[in-house]
Amino acid sequence: MKQPTLTAIQLKLIDGMVQHYVDNQKYFIGLLNTLKGYVETSDKLTELAHSVKWRVKDPEHLRAKLIKKGLAAKSKGEGFIYTKENLFQKINDLAGFRILHLHTKQIEAINVELLNIFDEQKWLKLEGPCARTWDDESRKYFTKIGIETTDSETMYTSVHYVVQPNTKSVLTCEIQVRTLMEEVWGEVDHKINYPEKAESLSCREQIKVLARVTSSCSRLVDSIFLAHEENTSAKIKSKGSIKKKLTPLK
Repeated sequence: MKQPTLTAIQLKLIDGMVQHYVDNQKYFIGLLNTLKGYVETSDKLTELAHSVKWRVKDPEHLRAKLIKKGLAAKSKGEGFIYTKENLFQKINDLAGFRILHLHTKQIEAINVELLNIFDEQKWLKLEGPCARTWDDESRKYFTKIGIETTDSETMYTSVHYVVQPNTKSVLTCEIQVRTLMEEVWGEVDHKINYPEKAESLSCREQIKVLARVTSSCSRLVDSIFLAHEENTSAKIKSKGSIKKKLTPLK
């Protein structure tokens, strides 16, 4: 079967959209700096987050993404829906912000604080929070704390939001919250599979194995912190009991 190709006119339209993004990239940088300020001045997030990362999308990665979407639309006999006028609404990861934390249970408090920030600053929450995950145990936990889930075909776990600074803005930002262990997988996968999927079957299979290993490591870290919390709680109760025994009679 003949593979679809884009016409010179379609490629020129994509070039125009990429240039439109480049011309406005400074506004996305400003958006990320504002969000960074909110996060770094939050006592709660400073306590919970290990670190933060942010970036604006590489123009060539945007070009590759638009070409891929154009080819997909053409193969289905559909029209190409992207224009300079709707690009910033249709592509939500032109600005990306990531919050990394140590263990899974921290996401509950991180989510509450992020929603508080969006509410206080009047930011619009267009999507999320939604946890992309691939195993039943994680899905059960996220559902329990009120975060909806969706299947992750690439076998990683991360909570996603898409936000907009105000009703008049055309800019959006994607926020991801994930553990440090999941970030290891994400960084490796991004280097190998982005913007084009790796051709090596062996490489793709090893990345799937890495997803399982990093997920297991996240669970181990969860277990370590749970054991530490239980031990600390037991010590506090023990000290309280001793103080009660030593309290002099009046």
